[in-house]
Amino acid sequence: MFSFSFFKLFFRPESGMAVFLTALLNWPLSVQAQYPGIADDINRHRKGVLKVRANPGDMVTVEQLRHDFWFGCALSNGFGGGTMKEEDHKQYEEKFLQNFNSAVTENAVKWPSMEPRRSEVNYKVVDQLLQWTEKHQIPLRAHNLFWGIPRFVQDWVKELDDQSLLQTLENRAETVTRRYKGRFAEYDLNNEMIHGNYYEDRLGPDITRLMAQWAHQGDPEAKLYLNDYDILTGNKLAEYLSQIRKLLAQGAPIAGIGVQGHLHSDTFDRNQLKNALDSLGLFGLPVRITEFNMPGQRSKYHIEKITEMSPEEEALRAREMVDYYKICFAHPAVEGILMWGFWAGANWIPSSSLYKRDWSPTPAAQAYQDLIYKEWWTKESGTAGSEGLFSVPAFYGKYKVTVGGLSKEIHLTKGKGQIVVDFKK
Repeated sequence: MFSFSFFKLFFRPESGMAVFLTALLNWPLSVQAQYPGIADDINRHRKGVLKVRANPGDMVTVEQLRHDFWFGCALSNGFGGGTMKEEDHKQYEEKFLQNFNSAVTENAVKWPSMEPRRSEVNYKVVDQLLQWTEKHQIPLRAHNLFWGIPRFVQDWVKELDDQSLLQTLENRAETVTRRYKGRFAEYDLNNEMIHGNYYEDRLGPDITRLMAQWAHQGDPEAKLYLNDYDILTGNKLAEYLSQIRKLLAQGAPIAGIGVQGHLHSDTFDRNQLKNALDSLGLFGLPVRITEFNMPGQRSKYHIEKITEMSPEEEALRAREMVDYYKICFAHPAVEGILMWGFWAGANWIPSSSLYKRDWSPTPAAQAYQDLIYKEWWTKESGTAGSEGLFSVPAFYGKYKVTVGGLSKEIHLTKGKGQIVVDFKK
């Protein structure tokens, strides 16, 4: 796999960090993406067949409009709440629509944000974000109904007696899901439970199942996800698998598994990421990478609050991000990746952003766009053969197909695997 000259470069006595970075930055992406056959896995799991029936010799154009796979990002409260500067708001909207097809609320749905004081519920930011995403046909995740880490539980909630707490939890779940019935694509039910669960400590091991039951009283079709961190690193994988098994055995209606993607450093363990996805995939539930940053929470950029990178560090970050996306996109259980911020002016790890504070793009932005909109984008043209058929492997998603000036929009889904569009006269 590696050339002899590559190894000689590393083992030269004068080799230092500069030489290491030069070598690494010239290392082919196909090698960095880690395991043999990854391109085949992407083609097998992410592509179907789009067939066009036309008259022999007709010119056919197939243009992808949208991926079914979620390439998304968190939406900040500043964008939805009207506190962002007008020029930043304009840029945020424009760049979001250029880069993403799905979204998640960063803070707006969190209970402390919506109801910091008892009975004083603020729906304004949530309403604004939903209105905007629906206008642009962007599915929106609600993060989150509950969060049992003790420091994120409001003081007024902790002061309730057990019976009042039960009633308040039921009211919270049912009220939110009823108000937004059919509008959120999915909800994170009770966030980060393996790291702390105040509600279970107070009310017993059935509380998560009850939360799900109460949420379904408001919206029987609500899709309820788990969501936790340090899973894809392997550090908490066994605990998460055990918790999922327990909840499923209780009959909790878990619709999907969320795994946060920011507990790595400025690099990540490729084998461990794939191993974790393989383990989670055994449940047969959809998996979403819910909170992705590169570099991550264990990097010097977050720990030391470093906001600037050298050109070499920027290039390395872009390649780490591409590798992460490739491994996730190649896995059949994964249905989406959502960044936890894309602009340095509204991102908890500013150096992980696609755009700097002044809205200039980083190398990671170009790498991301090349990956999603070039390498993983179907745009083909040709002529129908002698039997009047034009066929192309195509990524699952929405398309515009044009024959002889007539266009049709169609949807190639993973569930069907192929679609036939008929233009034959």
